[in-house]
Order: sequence, then structure tokens, then C-alpha cells
Amino acid sequence: LPPLSLKKDRYIDGSKPAEDVDAVPEGHTTFSWGMDLALKRAAEVKSVQSVFKEGVHNAIDMVFGVLPVVMGLGTVALVIAEYTSVFEILGQPFIPYLELLQIPEAVQASQTIVVGFADMFIPAILAASIDNEMTRFVIAAMSVTQLIYMSEVGALLLGSKIPVNIVELFVIFILRTLITLPVIAGVAHLIF
Repeated sequence: LPPLSLKKDRYIDGSKPAEDVDAVPEGHTTFSWGMDLALKRAAEVKSVQSVFKEGVHNAIDMVFGVLPVVMGLGTVALVIAEYTSVFEILGQPFIPYLELLQIPEAVQASQTIVVGFADMFIPAILAASIDNEMTRFVIAAMSVTQLIYMSEVGALLLGSKIPVNIVELFVIFILRTLITLPVIAGVAHLIF
């Protein structure tokens, strides 16, 4: 699906991957080939201390590099969600879709779908005032399956060398939402 299908299959340096880069060689199972690759990688380790040092460095870099973005975007998104009608307006196109899927309290649920782009936990906060258990289940499941949150994964992707922009991330987010919502609604109707 676009926009990912429109991306070239290239490495960061511009080179093309080999056709069989993921192929399992003859005489190996997937497990045995994975084990061989893991053992080769482990043989490159010079010491436990170097692995620990690199792990701590990566963890600290992640905490101090990502945490401010997560906290900042999450706070701003929560303020916008609670004190403005931005997400109510953005959620309007989802109301007929939710009604078609027979999700109760579709109007309240619609704003939680779009706010999931900003942060994973805000939909749950907004859903606290919704009385219907089925609707709360759908919102909780959607917030987990949407996967691209600007306060977490989205910020990491935009900060990386992966050639993707915020508009493409939003399109991917909407597509994931449109595809997973009927599945979640079906499960919700089976449970409730």
C-alpha cells in the first residue's frame, strides 16, 4: 500500500540489497540459519564489558534523546485533546465508519481514533468518560494496533535516516486504522 510501496528498495547508502538477502541457504532450516548468524555475531563480541558499555550508552542515548520528545508531544497532545475541539473535528469522518461497524457512542469514539496519532495513552484517557464497555474495548485495541505515535515511534522514525516524512506517517497511520478497525469491531461484537 502507498506510501510504503512507492519507496525504493535501497539501503541508506543507496546500494541495492541482494535478491536473496533474506533467503535461507539450502541445507538449513530457518532456525538453524538464524542460529548460525547469531553465533557468528556473538563471535564478534570482544568482551561482556563492551556489550554492557554499548547497551548502557544506547539506553542513555534513548532516554535523554527520546524522553523529552515523548513528554513534550504527549503533554501538548493531551492539552489539545482536553481543551480544544481539534480532535473532535478531525474525528468527524470516522463517525459514519464507526456507525457502520455498529460501535456504540461513535461520536465520542471518533475523536479518540485520531488522537492516537499523537500518543498511545491519550485515547484511553479520553475513553474514561465512555460508559459502553464494547466502545472502550475498541478504543483500547485501536490505540495498541495503530503503532505509529508521534510521541514515540513517529519521533524515532522522523529522527532516523529512514526516508519518511510526517505526512507519509499520517497516511500509514490512517491506513492501519481503516484496516484494523473492522477486525477489532468484529472481535468486539463476538465478545460483547
